[in-house]
Amino acid sequence: MKFGIVVFPGSNCDQDCYYAIRDILGCDVDYIWHTVTDLRGFDCIILPGGFSYGDYLRTGAIARFSPVMKAVKDFADGGGLVLGICNGFQILLEAGFLPGAMLRNKGLRFLCKYVHLRVENNKNPFTCLFEEHEVIRMPIAHFDGNYYADSRTIEALEARGGVVFRYSDEKGGIAPETNPNGSVGNIAAVINEAGNVLGMMPHPERCVEELLGGEDGRRLFESIVSWFSGRRGVGS
Repeated sequence: MKFGIVVFPGSNCDQDCYYAIRDILGCDVDYIWHTVTDLRGFDCIILPGGFSYGDYLRTGAIARFSPVMKAVKDFADGGGLVLGICNGFQILLEAGFLPGAMLRNKGLRFLCKYVHLRVENNKNPFTCLFEEHEVIRMPIAHFDGNYYADSRTIEALEARGGVVFRYSDEKGGIAPETNPNGSVGNIAAVINEAGNVLGMMPHPERCVEELLGGEDGRRLFESIVSWFSGRRGVGS
């Protein structure tokens, strides 16, 4: 399969994603400049982390108007896989791919550390190699990662299994003290109703080797490849 990594002015995690896909997974991957309007030939599009357009106005608010986003919308509507990481998640929210919005972290501080996550939904292309309710570790690095949606939206999201990861402790416990940024329901990642667009605040591309502190991020990318190739994981 072939991955594409969208590069906006201000993206800074694009090379990390490229390394994870090419050098760790051994898959075909290309950068996609934000002015590109044709995504034919790609199987999975990644919106990486960073500070698209300097995060002026709001995180992701300007990037949503980039020419490439119309192509990403058509790609997703056609069933293509889209993964938004950190700033990429913020862009997906601003562009209406996923419900909700991002607020400033509680405490108004930038957070950069490893966190524990509980897998809430493993029946999708991005987590099919994980066990349901398995606890994993990934790093976060954000100032605007406080996921918010109104109660009706959250109820609908929960009912359809739209929450993929929650912030937890090392045993999978969910509590206010395990929530690093104040996200409603300890939500760290959500998926669209069709199951092909995932937005997540943690950075899987930063934990693809033991040298970097763990390989749980690698398993997320391997889930995508496994699903695409038809070799279903434990959640299928």
